[in-house]
Amino acid sequence: MRQLELKALAKINLGLDVLGRRENGYHDVRMIMQSIYLYDNVTIAMREEPGIEVKTNLEFLPVDESNIAYKAAKLLTDEFGIKKGVTVTLEKHIPVAAGLAGGSSNAAAVLFGMNRMFSLKLSQQDLMDRGVKLGADVPYCIMRGTVLAEGIGEELSLLPDMPKCIVLIAKPPISVSTKGVYEALDAKTIVDHPDIDGIISGLETRSIEQIAGSMGNVLEQVTIGRYPVITEIKDAMKECGALNAMMSGSGPTVFGIFKDRRSAKNAQNLIRDRKLARQVYVTNVHNARRK
Repeated sequence: MRQLELKALAKINLGLDVLGRRENGYHDVRMIMQSIYLYDNVTIAMREEPGIEVKTNLEFLPVDESNIAYKAAKLLTDEFGIKKGVTVTLEKHIPVAAGLAGGSSNAAAVLFGMNRMFSLKLSQQDLMDRGVKLGADVPYCIMRGTVLAEGIGEELSLLPDMPKCIVLIAKPPISVSTKGVYEALDAKTIVDHPDIDGIISGLETRSIEQIAGSMGNVLEQVTIGRYPVITEIKDAMKECGALNAMMSGSGPTVFGIFKDRRSAKNAQNLIRDRKLARQVYVTNVHNARRK
């Protein structure tokens, strides 16, 4: 197997709650993650000469040791003494620094792909154990689907699949520092916690209305205060019939849950007409196949 082509899927947070901060600076979270069918194409090619090369279609992305996909390749190369080299090509479509786990998903694809390419015989759990060394979202990006994440995000429990629906993604032209958002959150008293159990109940009964009605993201309390455009995008989605709309992760991306594609397309056009965001995508949830 000389070359592998993989899809690295984005994720949204249907619910994101922060329970506290640990002494090491990490935060205890309780959140529900969902894969969506918006993805980067990741190609891994084996080469005879040793070493790791990363290429990408985005000029501003680093391709050296600071790239998380590079780190993923190096982790397995070093651990298993892989003599051959790899070229990792990232064709990026997931918005960058957007709360959609694009980088973590790239790293997950590299771990998964190199495991197959070099016959390392690592289980999914083995890959997840290595992934957490790269970032808290990487184990989830290996697992995919509808998942409850606890601890710092590495304690994962499968949930019933998300019912079919249309998801609209809108990324305004701003970048948000996840670290900065969490630090600002530490200085606040969290009053409104999202109804994570309500989302789980909606998943169990396959009620898209209950899921949407229970959605919440505690980080909005920080990010929206800095970037009011997030509220404007949420309002535009609801104006066009979204069951609910919410910021994903630490932002600034907003997603809306719709029952039909026409309403989502109307919201997409409205957001573009109002110049709230240029990167606006209509997509679906992706439920992972389980053995």
